[in-house]
Amino acid sequence: NDIEYIFSYYYNMEEIIRFSSSVGKFVGYTEFGVKQANYFNSQASYLAQMKATKETVCKNHVDNA
Repeated sequence: NDIEYIFSYYYNMEEIIRFSSSVGKFVGYTEFGVKQANYFNSQASYLAQMKATKETVCKNHVDNA
């Protein structure tokens, strides 16, 4: 529970959208980012893939440390 997976998109050194495993969905930080977040959040398979990344990547590396 102490692990959080964060995946961010940047444009011109400004964060526009972020997926956080603790939130469980994408959040937009700009007008364009909000539109993209709504789209990504509506794609159930992509959202499930992002949620599973915490289990497959993060926890796998922590267990090996």
